[in-house]
Amino acid sequence: MTGPLRPVFHEGQVLAAADLAATVEHARGAAARHARYLHDWGIADGLGLTTQPRTDPATNARYVEVRVSPGFAVDGTGRELVVPEAVVLRESDFEAVNGADQPTTEPYPVFLSAVDRTPAQSTRVDSCGATAGQSRVEESYQVLFGRLGDERLAADQQPPAAGSAPADPPVRWLVLLGYVRWTAGHFAGVEAKARGVAPRYAGVRADTVTARSGALTLRTSPAAAKGQPAVVLSGEDPPSLVFGLYQGNGSVSPLMTVAANGNLSIQGSFSGRISVGSTLVTSGTATDGMLLPLPSGITPEQVAGGQVVLHVQLTPRIPPLPAPSALYSPVEATVDSDRRVRCRVRLFDPAATPAVVTEQPGAVDFLVLAAVAAADGGGGK
Repeated sequence: MTGPLRPVFHEGQVLAAADLAATVEHARGAAARHARYLHDWGIADGLGLTTQPRTDPATNARYVEVRVSPGFAVDGTGRELVVPEAVVLRESDFEAVNGADQPTTEPYPVFLSAVDRTPAQSTRVDSCGATAGQSRVEESYQVLFGRLGDERLAADQQPPAAGSAPADPPVRWLVLLGYVRWTAGHFAGVEAKARGVAPRYAGVRADTVTARSGALTLRTSPAAAKGQPAVVLSGEDPPSLVFGLYQGNGSVSPLMTVAANGNLSIQGSFSGRISVGSTLVTSGTATDGMLLPLPSGITPEQVAGGQVVLHVQLTPRIPPLPAPSALYSPVEATVDSDRRVRCRVRLFDPAATPAVVTEQPGAVDFLVLAAVAAADGGGGK
């Protein structure tokens, strides 16, 4: 198999139509491979489904007119799809595909696909006045309605071989635009996502991304909107990596900053998985029958599953004595497998008449240490 053929010319060469067509096709193929392999296919700009309220003059029922907004997309073959102006979706086209379905509230997918058309006055007249053939092809588009579930067809499409030019019809590549709802013979609304499938947007494939201004910003929408997240990698003095939220003036308010020396600054609290071998501690005072708390970041599921081992130390507290001559003796100071404290104390006053020994609930000072256990096979037995 040969690689792409680039036309070359020499003085005195008679240029045939095939030579000129090959020049165009070489450029088209190069552009298609660039779009296909350096980018992910999908919607690049616009092409949203919008609605306008309408009233059926026959029934006075309210419905919506659905339009595809102007925009640009690239399909999986590398072919460009340009919609220069808004397109009104025709209800007759929808009925031709889904008109026999039973009434449903499920939304139907809407696709965009490439199509070649012959524009008006695209034929050329030769020197003898005879028609010489078509001289232009309009790289156009068509809007297609799918059946329920057809949105998954878009994910199953496979790109052409590496050396292929952009696909021309009848090869069809579906770009999902969104969904429409249908009620009583009219469009009832639009949806951006249904059954877990949303429109796909164009992306970039790169191992290195550089910024000429000295700062690289990642955000979740084309425009900087107040309250939206952003990540800013700055090479200015001092260099930093900042995660934060946009303010009204377009600047980023830092929530987390990593400085050039590795120092981490956060505005909120820190939580997450604790590393093997680390120990967390909590302490306090508990009375008989209380459940001992776990250190912050430790869950009962981790203890029950053996990922965390607890070590508990209890120290009985001296209760208030009824008289200076009274004696105190701890009877029980334990904790069970549910972390429930059992504490009983015995009081005896030899100077009292009659001398009586009594038992009552007590209190303990506790220390709970949670140690993260090593995973099985971690290097020791």
